[in-house]
Amino acid sequence: MAPTWSGLLRIVRRAGNPACEGGARPLDPTRRPCRLPLLRAGAKHRGIIATDRDRLPGAQRSPARPDAEEDGMAIKKVYPDAATALAGVLRDGMTIMSGGFGLCGIPGVLIAAIRDSGVTGLTIISNNAGVDGAGLGLLLEARQVRKMVSSYVGENKEFMRQYLAKELEIEFNPQGTLAERIRAGGAGIPAFFTRTGVGTDIAAGKPEQEFDGKRYIQERSLTADLAIIHAWRGDTEGNLVYRMTARNFNPVMATAAHMTVAQVEELVQPGDLDGDHIVTPGIFVHRLVAVPNLDKRIEQRTTRKHLQEA
Repeated sequence: MAPTWSGLLRIVRRAGNPACEGGARPLDPTRRPCRLPLLRAGAKHRGIIATDRDRLPGAQRSPARPDAEEDGMAIKKVYPDAATALAGVLRDGMTIMSGGFGLCGIPGVLIAAIRDSGVTGLTIISNNAGVDGAGLGLLLEARQVRKMVSSYVGENKEFMRQYLAKELEIEFNPQGTLAERIRAGGAGIPAFFTRTGVGTDIAAGKPEQEFDGKRYIQERSLTADLAIIHAWRGDTEGNLVYRMTARNFNPVMATAAHMTVAQVEELVQPGDLDGDHIVTPGIFVHRLVAVPNLDKRIEQRTTRKHLQEA
């Protein structure tokens, strides 16, 4: 039988909580109120050892965090460079989500570190496949990608060559469907229904159902072993702020992977970010690397022709 809240409170009182004199009731004006101490994983509270399993009856223990360096109760998430931030995480055949839209908001420094690691057989979930010589194009050129789960894959000749030569597997998705599959994965939703793609090749082999007289197809959610994302600003606890359209797929991917590694243009201390501007809470981010003075390549430069003087 699961312990009740009152039962837990009695245990804490018997353990000798210094904030409670004699287990007094909070409404007694002559004594200090008894406050239940914060239970944190692996922390000892006067004879009570709190673990992840103790948080909820029947809950599974969280996986070990070998990447976490603990200083007291704080977890250090900041790493000196991208290669160190990805150390011990990468392996052949893993699935990686990569944020960005075109070359906007891509985790380019982390992508380069994955290329340098030499891992192969990767499944990459990303809106697009980068361009030749930049972004995910680096992994394609190094022949490290086995499968792409994407929406738009233009602007990359090497991608086209590998696909037509049957060297690369591709799973095409309507762009909104791709975004929702990732969001659903982060929310713990295994599948959902959408009208997008009904009656097309996208619907082939997928369950269909009718709602209110209209046909819908079922789409499965997406999750990954690793998400690499880019943010404008972040603090040392992993809270992230994005800038304008560079936000794109980054926030939803941060929630849908077993581990998230973020590169941030500006790294600040806790409390320096406006809480109303934080999009990704630090609970979703496991490792951080600062990338100041980042070189941002423009995918398609369009300029106005100046009128010649008469």
